[in-house]
Amino acid sequence: MAEKKVSLPAKLINGGVAGLVGVTCVFPIDLAKTRLQNQQGVQVYKGLLDCLSKTVRSEGYFGCYRGAAVNLTLVTPEKAIKLAANDVFRQKLSRDGHLPLWGEVLAGCGAGTCQVVVTTPMEMLKIQLQDAGRLAAQRPIPTPAQAAAPGPAPTLVAPPPMRPSPPPRPSAMGITAELLKTKGLAGLYRGAGATLMRDVPFSMIYFPLFANLNALGREKVGDVQARAPFWQSFMAGCGAGSVAAVAVTPLDVIKTRLQTLQKGAGEDTYKGIVDCTQRIMMREGPSAFLKGATCRALVIAPLFGIAQGVYFLGVGETLLGLLG
Repeated sequence: MAEKKVSLPAKLINGGVAGLVGVTCVFPIDLAKTRLQNQQGVQVYKGLLDCLSKTVRSEGYFGCYRGAAVNLTLVTPEKAIKLAANDVFRQKLSRDGHLPLWGEVLAGCGAGTCQVVVTTPMEMLKIQLQDAGRLAAQRPIPTPAQAAAPGPAPTLVAPPPMRPSPPPRPSAMGITAELLKTKGLAGLYRGAGATLMRDVPFSMIYFPLFANLNALGREKVGDVQARAPFWQSFMAGCGAGSVAAVAVTPLDVIKTRLQTLQKGAGEDTYKGIVDCTQRIMMREGPSAFLKGATCRALVIAPLFGIAQGVYFLGVGETLLGLLG
């Protein structure tokens, strides 16, 4: 079967549907990734499973989905822009149906650049909501003796230990309003340079690698290449996604640290990309740049595997056919 041509509206729908399904499946792992990357002094979590179990214990099952509403709202335009932009650039850079490696890399670069418009504010809001539970876990709980000490008069019955009232949970609307009020639109685009620095190399690695993995073993009749089977598209998406995710993890750590507004006790704040890189290297060592690498691979691989599966199944074309 020949490789089918997909219209731009169908590509946008496919990217959006893939984003919604993928985020719903892997968001708890993404939350663990953010919390692990933001740990500096106090190690609240020992790893992925420890982070998820402690989150469920202290915040309930839906605590693992803090910030998911922001992602689910903005991931549709983000994924749609990324996947559609890459396809458009690939078509423009093709010559006689052939796209050289430099063209594949350049198309990925263009896709990564385009998506930053949506990715930066989405990540900015998501990180604050995801990290709130880690900051709450760092706050000390008074002992029974401390709680009983300020009592007005001794009684025969010891007062029960008092827990401090938890701070109000941040909301995406509250954070957005505060940032717009205090810093303007630039507040939502804090860390845009770091986001660009992460997403452009990711796309430059992912899209060429996926295209070549997806083309393995496929015969070419003239200028038309045979369509890859579903399992090959899915595995190519997972493989290329995991490789690209791990490769840019150091850049993701820097981006996460820069975009985190609230810091825990004794945690560094950073002036920019260079300052952040230097401080992490001096205080935590080079291994800190790989924090959350496993989580990123476990998040990105199925996200892009699902995306390629949705493209293969032609969900966008089916929906457009029903509406037409």
